[in-house]
Amino acid sequence: MERNGLESRTRDQKVGLWIGGISFFFLASFFLAPALVESGTIGELSGRANVLDFHKENEYNFTWTDLNIYSASIYAFGDLNCHNKHERSWVINGNQMPVCVRDVGIFAGLALGGFIYSRRGVNRWTIRDTFLSILPDDRLQPVYRSNRRTMVFIAVGLICVVPLALDGFTQLLTDRESTAFLRLATGIPFGLGLGLFFAAAYSARPNKFSGPGQVQLPGNVRFQRPPQEEE
Repeated sequence: MERNGLESRTRDQKVGLWIGGISFFFLASFFLAPALVESGTIGELSGRANVLDFHKENEYNFTWTDLNIYSASIYAFGDLNCHNKHERSWVINGNQMPVCVRDVGIFAGLALGGFIYSRRGVNRWTIRDTFLSILPDDRLQPVYRSNRRTMVFIAVGLICVVPLALDGFTQLLTDRESTAFLRLATGIPFGLGLGLFFAAAYSARPNKFSGPGQVQLPGNVRFQRPPQEEE
């Protein structure tokens, strides 16, 4: 029996591996796509997020529709999801990468989060408790016994999000310009938290249990249904 009270955690492993695998595919592709294009094909770009800027003729003399199908697909993904600002991006093989350094960090974190969940995570009925299952149960015992798990869940989320938010918004609101290292370093924890949250959201399935009392939680804590008021 697994530590959540179920016979198997196969589904949890699959969810984590899918999230980690897909994220790693994109992460690797961000480096491979420019490497597979003739050097100097993709110069200094600058676009807009959530808009396709380079699917047709433009001032940068680059359209990803002219690339091989693999590289074109990855650059199209980057075109839609990233600003593609050259000063915030790395260059591979003389070509600007499909996404900025921060997005590289985010996808690295997403992959890491998925793979960590595949090794540690278990379905524990709620997204919150499933998310926290990646932490050692012995460390979580005092948290559960004092019913502070929502506080810990929020704290972990803030640790993952706040560095990126501070780095991004201080650039937006002031003349400060971040560095490639900071963008990468703040993108990784954000992606890590996002990957773990996605894995927990897809794995948390109450219908896998016969009832809330079957869920095993740290510190021998049990879920209980609230008593129904008599009419």
